Amino acid sequence: MATKLDRAKAEQFLGQVVSDVGTALLGALSFIGDRLGLFRTLADVSPVTIEALATRTGLSARYLREWLNAMTAAGYVLYRPESGEYVLPPEHATVLADPESPFFVGGFLELIAPTVSQAPKLLAAFRDGRGVSQRDYPPEMFEAIERGTAPQYKHHLLQDWIPTMPQVGAALSRGGRAADVGCGSGLAAIALARGFPEARIVGYDVHEGSIARARANAAAAGLAGRVAFEVADATRLPERHFDFISTFDVVHDAIDPVGLMANIRRALVPGGTYLVLEMRCSPRVEENINPIGKFMYAVSTLYCMTTSLAEGGAGIGAAMGEPKTRELATEAGFRHFRKLPIDDPFSVLYELQP
Repeated sequence: MATKLDRAKAEQFLGQVVSDVGTALLGALSFIGDRLGLFRTLADVSPVTIEALATRTGLSARYLREWLNAMTAAGYVLYRPESGEYVLPPEHATVLADPESPFFVGGFLELIAPTVSQAPKLLAAFRDGRGVSQRDYPPEMFEAIERGTAPQYKHHLLQDWIPTMPQVGAALSRGGRAADVGCGSGLAAIALARGFPEARIVGYDVHEGSIARARANAAAAGLAGRVAFEVADATRLPERHFDFISTFDVVHDAIDPVGLMANIRRALVPGGTYLVLEMRCSPRVEENINPIGKFMYAVSTLYCMTTSLAEGGAGIGAAMGEPKTRELATEAGFRHFRKLPIDDPFSVLYELQP
């Protein structure tokens, strides 16, 4: 027998889907606003009319009208009909326009286009179970990851995370060695070098483009002589060499996560510490039915999981959760496992020791 349709529920779900489609399309406009500096300009000149914004930016007034109205409809921008002016409130500007803010999401806005652009390639991956290689993603993908993760290294690594592991701070203060594995563009390693002038810091990553960005970032920070970057994976780590090793959102998309962690364990000196940062989530989907869960599963499908599977890897995905992290740590030979007392809506951190 056919199931009786609850029309009210169908209409409610229809509204949700239409809203989600609008959100997805708004993401493209947010990408444009970020790349053209429109959010930054609005933060500087609000309130502003379309004509004044066009004059200030040199952009088409007709396109700006449509863009501003979309941002107004979404609640990103406020509109004053009596004056025809648009306003980016300071509470919105700190999220959309200020790269020095701990709330800044410009990197995630930039992430939208290069990530979604891989969707046609995933059609084949869904059929054959393989993936899309990291090499297939455009340079904007890695710039976006850099910008998206910058606030946590700038505002939390030295101020909140390292202090929960006093033995790490003590070792680095007296000239210890630290490595960031899967370092990307090097922001964490650079922050450590800035915070611990006596320490010797190195970053490793298999992606040549990211290492090039890391070296450029270190030079721009005036730290090129104090932090080194190498194109290498964890198999190249010297044994019993480092007092501190970190991985930030690396294990869940590793090709061989147990091998990665085992190599890190062997590279630590006796009493050394391994810091693992992963996404804050539950391994149970029913506990991730929220905006962060929606983001996490989407970015995992479009990047994290598929880049691992493309190389024949484990393809764990971003929703790894604490139980899986503990399992991998045990298999890799770590005896000490502690979840750090860090209250962060996006990330969870673990302290591991051999």
